[in-house]
Amino acid sequence: MTVPIARGGLFAVRRVYCVGRNYAEHIIEMGNDTRDPPFFFAKPADAVVAGGAAIPYPPRTDDLQHEIELVVAIGAEGADIEVADALNHVYGYAVGLDMTRRDLQAQAKKAGRPWEMAKGFDFSAPIGTIEPVASIGHPTSGAITLKVNGEVRQSGDLSDQIWSVAEAIAHLSGFVTLQPGDLIMTGTPAGVGPVVRGDVLEGAIAGVGSVRTTIS
Repeated sequence: MTVPIARGGLFAVRRVYCVGRNYAEHIIEMGNDTRDPPFFFAKPADAVVAGGAAIPYPPRTDDLQHEIELVVAIGAEGADIEVADALNHVYGYAVGLDMTRRDLQAQAKKAGRPWEMAKGFDFSAPIGTIEPVASIGHPTSGAITLKVNGEVRQSGDLSDQIWSVAEAIAHLSGFVTLQPGDLIMTGTPAGVGPVVRGDVLEGAIAGVGSVRTTIS
């Protein structure tokens, strides 16, 4: 799978990692503890949907929900990366959607089972164009919003993140060796909610870009 790079080129996706619970208000709305350390789950690379293509409403769920996120594109290999060095491993940034079968996630949580079928299903990661660090630097603040059919559903700021991009990279690289082509979805602000067939989702992060998809 590849994701377009602004002003030309393609970014070949290797793996997709996701940071769980990285905005306090979202943690609270989901009934969890804001003091927990960061944790991670994954989506398969072929869950990525680029270019604004529509995504099908997935099977086995009655509660498909949206989560707007800053996406980090890794450009340099590293393991046990220090926080102070972490941003040197970033190629660029994009805007993404972590689509979630919330009912399946709730069932998995209750049973103490993995989240893969709730998070890693087909077409579960629409992602916009990647902006290289050389063009936009490293965004640490800026409005992050999601509209569904023109109505704002999620609204926050990158500065609300509990764990910075550098901290997330450092922590994750203690578990796995990060490689060029890896993507890290960095968590979502409050306001997650359900979508249905025909809904148009438009997400944006100031200074980074946008993502768009339709539920078919």
